Amino acid sequence: MVDIKSVFKTYNNKKVIDDVSLTIPKGKITSFIGPNGAGKSTLISMVSRLIAKDEGIITIDGEDISKSKDSELARKISILKQSNSMNVKLTVRELISFGRFPYSKGNLKREDWKKVDEAIAYMELADIQHKFLDELSGGQRQRAFIAMVLAQDTEYILLDEPLNNLDMRHAVQIMKTLRRLCDELGKTIVIVIHDINFASCYSDEIVALKDGRIVKQGHTCDVIDSCVLKEIYDMDIEIKEIEDQRICVYF
Repeated sequence: MVDIKSVFKTYNNKKVIDDVSLTIPKGKITSFIGPNGAGKSTLISMVSRLIAKDEGIITIDGEDISKSKDSELARKISILKQSNSMNVKLTVRELISFGRFPYSKGNLKREDWKKVDEAIAYMELADIQHKFLDELSGGQRQRAFIAMVLAQDTEYILLDEPLNNLDMRHAVQIMKTLRRLCDELGKTIVIVIHDINFASCYSDEIVALKDGRIVKQGHTCDVIDSCVLKEIYDMDIEIKEIEDQRICVYF
């Protein structure tokens, strides 16, 4: 369980995270939604300790992350940021193997390569695993970076807009894969996502942010609500029930 208590973050005298408190349940998919500038990416970065909080406490399984060693935290929580670029010449397989660094320190053993192969299979990358990253489309590269995170094999997985650059088929593939990781392997997954219909259909919990504060948090049915979405996005969004899923119509 991730517990966030009274967390603040300020940039250039502007509060981008303003007294946020929430609990992220274990073994579930939690989606962060909200307009640009809501603080979603900043919050997820503070949970992973990529960005230092100004005030407050963040704990994972009861342990204050500010007191955790980097090596210990890297075995417990992994994150994929929104923008990923590498200037070195790497194949897909080499990139994915980087996910094993917290365990292997660069000296991969049989168990490490097994995790790499599993991640390649999960993301359907076997046919391009020996290609260089600069030979791939944006969507293929995104899938490779997600596979690197999967190879890290942490209990907590944080993904900042993982559907960037993906076509519909691969976006669905990613969300189904995340659902399997949660349901079959008990992973705790936190996603920053703009597509509220993907959030609605695949999440257990949704946290809606605006202007650095939480507007609403709870089960999907509590947040995917016309009144709540109006407050978040300042627009009228009709909700349709289709096969027990709440679909937002906003076109």
